[in-house]
Amino acid sequence: MAGMKGFYLGLAGIAVVGSGALWVTNRNAASTVPVGPISMDAIATGRSFPGYAVGPEDAPVTLIEYADFQCPGCKMTWLLTTQDVKDYLIPEGNVRFIFRDFPLEIHPNSRAAHHAAACSDEQGKFWPMHDQLFLNQDTWAYGTGAPEKYFREYAESIGLDAEQYDACMAEGRYRGRIQASVDGGVELGVTSTPTMIIGNSIYSSMAYDDLKAIVDSLAASTS
Repeated sequence: MAGMKGFYLGLAGIAVVGSGALWVTNRNAASTVPVGPISMDAIATGRSFPGYAVGPEDAPVTLIEYADFQCPGCKMTWLLTTQDVKDYLIPEGNVRFIFRDFPLEIHPNSRAAHHAAACSDEQGKFWPMHDQLFLNQDTWAYGTGAPEKYFREYAESIGLDAEQYDACMAEGRYRGRIQASVDGGVELGVTSTPTMIIGNSIYSSMAYDDLKAIVDSLAASTS
């Protein structure tokens, strides 16, 4: 596992170094996800969505991550922390991990990426798309052209029904739900990504060992 982390960390480093120079070239890239005002009804409906969860519902600790798929720091957290949470903490039964959408306005391709993940969730494949988006962030986030062509490739690679996925993207079916997640995060005090909420406390990105210590302490206090 350490070897794979090193490999992915190298990829992430390349993406972070190159992001400043390439971000401007893709800022006005065309998008196939509908743009424009989002209805208040759609946002209100989206508020009932609890986020993308993994882990036992009765876990003593809930870990909520507000993240942006185009955020380099979120990719680093995925590489160095999130995967260990899923591989080690969740099997122990102490934590339920919830991912919440928080696309930042400074990242022009982020909303489309979050929408691709939502359309994948419609077919039960949120987490595979989540991993594809972070793993390939340097390709779709900072390249030229519409990012959706890459998302479509990832959709095919994880086995989605292409027709259903395309219809979901063209309709912009989950734009309201994504905005509702952003609004809810702001109300909780989220101002940047990645942000983690553990118990009643808000944290910025942290190393796995530090996160585990917090989770273990909270779990012990509830036993």
